[in-house]
Amino acid sequence: MKQTLQLRVSQHLTLTPQLQQSIRLLQLSSIELGQELETILLENPLLERVGEESVNYSEIRETPVSEHQEPAEPIDKASESVGEQDFDAGDNGRWEQTSNGSTHDNEDDNDFSFQEPSTTTLREHLLEQLRLMHLSERDLLLAGMLVDAIDEDGYLDQSLEEMLTFLPPEQEVDLLELQTVLKLIQHLDPLGIGARNLTECLQLQLLAMPDDTPYRDCALAIVQEHLPLLAARDFVRLRKILSCNDDTLRGAQLLITRLDPRPGAGFTSIEADHYVQPEVVVKKVKGLWLASLNNDAVPKLRINRVYADILKRNRDSSSQYLASQMQEAKWFIKNIQQRFTTILRVSQAIVDRQRSFFEHGDVAMRPLVLREIADELELHESTISRVTTRKYMLTPRGVYELKYFFGSHVATETGGVCSATAIRALIKQLVSAEKPQKPLSDSKLTDILGEQGIVVARRTVAKYRESLQIPAASQRKSL
Repeated sequence: MKQTLQLRVSQHLTLTPQLQQSIRLLQLSSIELGQELETILLENPLLERVGEESVNYSEIRETPVSEHQEPAEPIDKASESVGEQDFDAGDNGRWEQTSNGSTHDNEDDNDFSFQEPSTTTLREHLLEQLRLMHLSERDLLLAGMLVDAIDEDGYLDQSLEEMLTFLPPEQEVDLLELQTVLKLIQHLDPLGIGARNLTECLQLQLLAMPDDTPYRDCALAIVQEHLPLLAARDFVRLRKILSCNDDTLRGAQLLITRLDPRPGAGFTSIEADHYVQPEVVVKKVKGLWLASLNNDAVPKLRINRVYADILKRNRDSSSQYLASQMQEAKWFIKNIQQRFTTILRVSQAIVDRQRSFFEHGDVAMRPLVLREIADELELHESTISRVTTRKYMLTPRGVYELKYFFGSHVATETGGVCSATAIRALIKQLVSAEKPQKPLSDSKLTDILGEQGIVVARRTVAKYRESLQIPAASQRKSL
């Protein structure tokens, strides 16, 4: 084969380190961003946090927005590149911002903030109560061993006989002693703790009620012997077995449903990934719904003045390390700014399209796909996907992931479309208003939606109902 020289012209996207970092930061959640920031601060002496000073967010809306694109996807936007921005090291490279709309005074504004859950664990809660009881050292040791065997739901996940086998023979602990200590634990808060099964858990909570509590005896009989019948809604057999009327059975059922089958769940340790810190706050200002960045979610960074001055005075080869760290710090600050600029733009576009939701709730949610926001902001669809994944918005109606505002559409008889989120909200409303004695079946829900002009199949209604964790009609039936 003869070798020849050929000249070819082609285009390809090169992922520079700055672009790679920009893409990675954009897809991180707020918790992951905090972890990434801590790593960068430890590795780069040129980068430091700004103290508790006022921050000016107004600049973020004036900064040119840069967009991203996956290398494997076709470049269909001319602006799909990371733009260069001016950076003044002499001004400490500081990025300052204030929340959009934060200076507006309006009676429609509501103050609502994110509350972090309690970090007290179930074990700490139980041990603290045991210390206040002035037990002997031996009893406290046995009680601590039992507490360690209680799972996150509040149940003792080992039998007492099995636990005895792990104790050294010289301690001479018998089964009766362990049972006594367990009874002591089962009287601690929360009620039902230390139970070995669901029946014992509910029974402990019922026995803690006053003897004259209405329907308590009937509820105890059901819990101890007939829980499967109650779960199957077999009220006819329950009435016959218990020899009671409908009012008594209804009262006992209501009493049981008010019990907590997982008494330890409220003290479950929450991992960092389960925390939600909203990046965006939405408020109504003078009749308009506006999105602004959450000050607590935006890291406040700048170049270290001491190292910057050293680098200015020394431009020889010995300062190459500081020069490279300076460049990386500049990149990081600009990429952080770019991340929150893009999040704010996308959030405001979502708010503009979903104003009806903020006014009227889920039933007014309109269909929305990533492509609509991408076309409006001239961003790539993959960028919108990154921005809306694990990013949260704090609204007067609660905290929502940005993905929540996107949904498929269902056709209506008038030729329009209805959001799947709105249909789920309608199903929830219909179920909440149904008669407990005659719950609505999936077929009936389909017919009701059809009467309102929403054409949807029964299997789709069943899928939406299950996504709302609503039991089937047979499981919702009551007396």
